[in-house]
Amino acid sequence: MTESLAAPLIVPVPARRSSLLRTIIATNIGAVFEWYDLVLYAMFVVTLSKLFFPTGDPAVSVLLSLGTFASAWLVRPLGAIVIGAYADRAGRKPALILSAGLMMLGTLITAILPGYATIGLAAPILLLLARMIQGFSAGGEFGSATAMLIEQDPSRRGFYGATQWASSGFAVFIASMFAYLINASLTPEQVMSWGWRVPFLFGLLIGPVAWYIRQRVDESAEFEKAEQSPVPLAEVMTHDKLRVLAGAGIVAAGAAGSFMNTYMPTFATTKLGLDPSVALIGTIFAGLINSTMPFFFGHLSDRVGRIPLMGTFAVLGLVMTYPMFQWLVASPSVGTLIAIQAMLALVLYCGYYATAPALLSELYQTRRRVTGISISYVLGQLLFGGVTPLVVGFIVGRTGNPTDAGLYLTAIIFISLVSLWGCRRLGVR
Repeated sequence: MTESLAAPLIVPVPARRSSLLRTIIATNIGAVFEWYDLVLYAMFVVTLSKLFFPTGDPAVSVLLSLGTFASAWLVRPLGAIVIGAYADRAGRKPALILSAGLMMLGTLITAILPGYATIGLAAPILLLLARMIQGFSAGGEFGSATAMLIEQDPSRRGFYGATQWASSGFAVFIASMFAYLINASLTPEQVMSWGWRVPFLFGLLIGPVAWYIRQRVDESAEFEKAEQSPVPLAEVMTHDKLRVLAGAGIVAAGAAGSFMNTYMPTFATTKLGLDPSVALIGTIFAGLINSTMPFFFGHLSDRVGRIPLMGTFAVLGLVMTYPMFQWLVASPSVGTLIAIQAMLALVLYCGYYATAPALLSELYQTRRRVTGISISYVLGQLLFGGVTPLVVGFIVGRTGNPTDAGLYLTAIIFISLVSLWGCRRLGVR
């Protein structure tokens, strides 16, 4: 069967206004939980590398720890397929409850797990298992949450979809603040001994709240009125292959930019020689921007269109990224780091990426929307997101030139620009 180039059917079902706020909170608290944990791991990757992956070479230990971080993305496609199809058959609400429970389990294992010195090889194996559980959960979380949000009001898909990115930005802010306070107030020995566990244990308080609130939300009215598909995965693979690829390309620049910002403290510490505590300040500023600005750009996309807005900021990112890294390497200071992380946040995360949930939702029909969104998202994240710290660390380690990180990000932005053109050809505006 050939690919359909017509825009997918959009069913204008009004939201249940009485439960709208509760739905937004319940949906987005999961995004806070997911990103809080992911960012924490990246913030403490050097500490975790020493505790769980001790080797004679610190650089090898860091790469092994980053590899475990990236492993969560290897199982995300499985989570996207299983939880995404479940959301299209059973509903957005039960899928969101399932993903919250799995995320809690992964965080619990990470928070209480003894190090290599205590239980030997079991420590890195169990840490890998925890990351994979969370990766499986996250694979279905984004698609289910996006569908639940954008189906509240078809005329405000950009705004409601962008609330997910604001929540993720808030999670980055909380995680980076925690990491900064831990590193600034404790000695290196205390951080290694017990301090790194404190923010993970705090994260366990978020999970039960997310699970409880999600039990009490209403199902999406648009989903309930649509004809449910018995085989959403088969339908996506039959009708939407081009849409899946275009969606993954759309995700690429935002995913790489987000994780580049998350990796910047490690990059600044290991490649530029900045102190670990001050290296976190730029991420705190970026988290503040990411917590507030997505609302504005999501709303703007409802007025001017997804592709014009995203295309403008993608071009801006293409032009400015490599020169920014040249500036950072030439002048490695806290001020330079803050400026560059703020620009990455504003341009790639807020200006470009905040609109992506709405655009992805408009690529797929309601009956297979979560499956399609989930596969596009995790494919883009797998190829360009979670592996970014690992790839950048490897490239810079091999070439010895920190500015190559900027070239890598520039190349990915170009891929997203091509994908935006493809989405326009598929009928999305």
